[in-house]
Amino acid sequence: MFDNTNKPTGIKRIHLATLNSFRAFKWLYKNESAFKQELWLLLIAIPISFLFNISANEQIVLILAILFILFTEIINTAIEVIVDRIGLDIHPLSGLAKDLGSAAVFIGLIVAASIWLIILI
Repeated sequence: MFDNTNKPTGIKRIHLATLNSFRAFKWLYKNESAFKQELWLLLIAIPISFLFNISANEQIVLILAILFILFTEIINTAIEVIVDRIGLDIHPLSGLAKDLGSAAVFIGLIVAASIWLIILI
């Protein structure tokens, strides 16, 4: 049982939060093909961003655009996991929640693609 009155603080809290985050990244990479694809996109985009004659600030923005996709994918996956935790039965609101998370990722992809096009053109 979670004890809300005895939560870690300071460095211990930061250490535990970091471990939790790495556990989540490992789970995402193992279980979510979309996250894996987007992570590979980031790893490919970073060296590609060096090939263009752009400022360091523009290069950072390009990389952040891809990180934004990963961020939205993580939120989408969190929504899906919560919905599945509640129940695997088909319900219109469950489907809507998952569709809204997917729409967020789609918007993230549009934003990232737009940023890359604007900076590179």
